Amino acid sequence: MDKWNTTSAFSQALASAFLVIAALLLTPRLAQADGVIIPDPPPDPVPGENGPDWLTIRYHHVDVIIDGQIAVTRVEQEFINEKDWEVEGTYLFPLPKGAAISEFTMWVEGERVEGKILEAEEARQVYEDIVRRRRDPALLEYVGRDAVQVRIYPIPAGGTRKVELAYTQVLENEGGMVEYIYPLSTEKYSARPLETCSIHVEIDAGQPIHAIYSPTHHDRVFLDRTEGDRARVSYEETGVLPEEDFELIYTVEERDIGLHILPYINQEGSVSGEEGYFLLLASPQMEVDRVIPRDLVFVLDTSGSMEGKKLSQAKSALTYVLEHLNEGDRFNVIAFSSGIERFADQLQPASAAPSAASWLESLEALGGTDINWGLTEAFSSLERGKEGQGGSARPAVVIFLTDGLPTEGVTDVQEILARARKEADPRLRLFPFGVGDDVNTILLDTLAEDHHGYTAYVRPQENIEAEVSGLYAKIKSPVLTDLKIDFGEVVAEDLYPRSLPDLYAGTQLILAGRYRLPSGRDQMTEIVLSGNVDGREKEYVYPVNFPGQGTTWSQVREARSYIPRLWATRKIGYFMTQIRLHGEKDEWVQAVVDLSVRYGIITPYTSFLIDEEDILTQRGQEEAARELSAQPSLPASGRAAAEKAEIEGQMRAADSVPSQPGGQGSSGEEERTLKYAGSKTFLRSGGIWTDTTFDPQTMETVKIGFGTETYFQILASRPAWGKYFSLGKEVIFIAEGKAYQVVKGPGEDIEVPTHEQGQTPSVPEPPVQSFSDFPGFLCPGSLIWGFVIWGWVVIKKR
Repeated sequence: MDKWNTTSAFSQALASAFLVIAALLLTPRLAQADGVIIPDPPPDPVPGENGPDWLTIRYHHVDVIIDGQIAVTRVEQEFINEKDWEVEGTYLFPLPKGAAISEFTMWVEGERVEGKILEAEEARQVYEDIVRRRRDPALLEYVGRDAVQVRIYPIPAGGTRKVELAYTQVLENEGGMVEYIYPLSTEKYSARPLETCSIHVEIDAGQPIHAIYSPTHHDRVFLDRTEGDRARVSYEETGVLPEEDFELIYTVEERDIGLHILPYINQEGSVSGEEGYFLLLASPQMEVDRVIPRDLVFVLDTSGSMEGKKLSQAKSALTYVLEHLNEGDRFNVIAFSSGIERFADQLQPASAAPSAASWLESLEALGGTDINWGLTEAFSSLERGKEGQGGSARPAVVIFLTDGLPTEGVTDVQEILARARKEADPRLRLFPFGVGDDVNTILLDTLAEDHHGYTAYVRPQENIEAEVSGLYAKIKSPVLTDLKIDFGEVVAEDLYPRSLPDLYAGTQLILAGRYRLPSGRDQMTEIVLSGNVDGREKEYVYPVNFPGQGTTWSQVREARSYIPRLWATRKIGYFMTQIRLHGEKDEWVQAVVDLSVRYGIITPYTSFLIDEEDILTQRGQEEAARELSAQPSLPASGRAAAEKAEIEGQMRAADSVPSQPGGQGSSGEEERTLKYAGSKTFLRSGGIWTDTTFDPQTMETVKIGFGTETYFQILASRPAWGKYFSLGKEVIFIAEGKAYQVVKGPGEDIEVPTHEQGQTPSVPEPPVQSFSDFPGFLCPGSLIWGFVIWGWVVIKKR
């Protein structure tokens, strides 16, 4: 090795070492950064007539640039004083631990306002003082974090104040997975909904990105992946009071398929050996060198009911698919009504697609609906194609589109399903599309369940072309089929989805489950992902660490508290589908009730749960199960059936946590609401926020007086409980095997532990200084930041 290479390698290694050290010292796992103005009391307060305690946040805009692992977050908020008097107050911005403020601007009449950085202990004292004065515990969710504090000069009635700031942080790379979190819990701190709320993230990972995933806002983000190592993610809503953090995860991996585990440890300790929950993310690169050739058959309903717009859109959808076949694919198109029409007698090469598109245009909507014949012909076409290839095990796909019920030929649904099971290749992937509401949802969903696909329902006024082309874009390029996952030494169970889908280029598998560790301690294991490539078995091996109860990374538990709820959502969707397709079983019904109550997953079909007066007791949950069982069965077709099937499908494949639900009590007078705090769910009844794991018939509570010295001492020793305390002045929660109740009044004498259970006392950080000007990275770790920047430049150049 020559001198330059030796020096260069040493520089790169040294730079990498500094980056690792800096990441350990500076990395936040919870980016609590939601600024709020706390108004001073009005000059002449009139009880009940002074309006909300909080100012209105007019808008909240966040722009993030992530370069490798360094994230620069810029925040802009505007507050408006909608009170009838001039307001003064204090602006607080809870900081991520280790973040460096690089810019802070508040302009009042052309002058920049001076601010101060508070270390965690001083910030806690500020929060406590506010709680004592205002008797409002909302800010306690921020306990344990540094903060920026700024005195707000008078805001006239109707006036506004705009705040701009920026902070920089190093994001930890856990074996190729990077997480970014920005809290958006403004719903507690704004008098009315925000006009606009937006987050825009630009990522330059410096190496190929596999998965990009938002477990909190997946269905509300726009993703633009123009290059392999760059991406833009945008979230924007209007007229909202955001109540959940924004989390973004992306993975980088040099090999063809990346696999990463996101574990979450049970907060209340192991129950029957269950350590926690996990999400598994597996994704190929956006562009792959080798795409598996397939056999595809498109089956189109051309019965009389498809006439007009439906058939026109269906033709356009299939034309799109034909235009995007991969080289090496073979296909056929079959139209069915009272009879059968085929584009060709045999599977055709992709080069024949233009001819098939022209043939499609000639089809007319006439006759009845012989679904069985259409399916049988599709299966036969694939079998003939297999024989022509000498039994080649090419992946086979059927895209089946219908708008009606079977009216001709074999019309019994169970017989159609039995014939399909007998005639279809066991490895077939069947994707039914139900167009409109007059489809048999049991038939379509069971076909998808039996044949490794999933159903899409195109509701009236929805675009058939968009739905079909969207599905095909996802399944266009298979990379690995017939997936299997071996978790090695870890016991992984209760996995959803139950049947693993194939992996396609540019898509990702999200698997939710629970895990147990044989020793109860952290377990390093090898996960083996295997599948089929052109008839050959291929394996990928990934070393993964599953944390046990002895771990001290409580912040990881908190940052991923959405995982149990996401798992529960998928499990409820699975059980509800089983009940609809196969009839009721007591254990399925009880599971839906238990999961709905424990995790706060309320659907249109379980909404009565929050109306049960004693839903937290065993008797109440048994009554809820009886009520669920007594609900009239829906017919297999019609608007209600299609809606139910669509909701269940969304739950089974949920990629993000559901919104926090609300409702009214059975009397219709008292509002009863569910709220999430960490992984816990709280039900408000009788003015008390109650942990849904609390059983009033069997549990006694330890009373903690709201606002007492004991209350604040517990908060200091248990900062993680701040999220429970912040719910209100009366709260019941389960922690460390005990039931605690925050009450109005003195409470009980409680022995306060010196530090959080399972944690070692934190070492105080050096105090930070006040500041009035912001020329750059302002924090005691400036030297560390210098090494970070230097190390990053060396590695980028290298």
